[in-house]
Amino acid sequence: MRLHGYFRSSTSYRLRIALNLKGLDYDYVPVNLVTSEQKSAAFTSRNPFGSVPLLEADGRDRAQSMALLEWLDEAYPKSPLLPADIEDRYTVRELAYAIATEIHAPNNLPVLRYLADPLGHSQEEIAVWYRHWLARTLGPVEARLAQLGSGDFVLNAPGMFEVVLLPQVYNARRFDFDFSPMPHIERIEAACLALEPFQRAHPDIQPDNPEKDQTA
Repeated sequence: MRLHGYFRSSTSYRLRIALNLKGLDYDYVPVNLVTSEQKSAAFTSRNPFGSVPLLEADGRDRAQSMALLEWLDEAYPKSPLLPADIEDRYTVRELAYAIATEIHAPNNLPVLRYLADPLGHSQEEIAVWYRHWLARTLGPVEARLAQLGSGDFVLNAPGMFEVVLLPQVYNARRFDFDFSPMPHIERIEAACLALEPFQRAHPDIQPDNPEKDQTA
């Protein structure tokens, strides 16, 4: 497997976590979103969406992170991301797709760039935008976790929800989002970050992170 991604891309981060949780080896191929490498003719000839991640697997180029997570679970059922029980699967999907569809769309890089140019918004105005959409969905997610009585994970082990949640929390912290009213989310974040598959997927240690200590 070859995973084409960007260290700070939340969707690439999802795939890194999922592959690590499943114990699947892969080569990492950096794609520079800052220079719009994902929009190049060479890349879009393989992924017409012009986005990351792109996963080379089983002789096919595969795109779209949520579809990839579902495919990984079906192709490699060991260490499942989705539980066996239908109601538990619904719970996980409800929470994961809330983040993937309600937050990612208004807060992804092309939207933030458009807010800056041509619309002319300042970085602080863009940060206000970003935090607004975070609160709009993470508040209800926190409320649902409280209803479920969640502990370190939404169910008994990390799965699709945690795979989607952790990258969003990482990005939220970059924009100084206040998690103090969200103890369930913070508890899940801490429990996940204590696990090696999440640690290896973290943006801070990816080879294309320009701030990574190259001597480490």
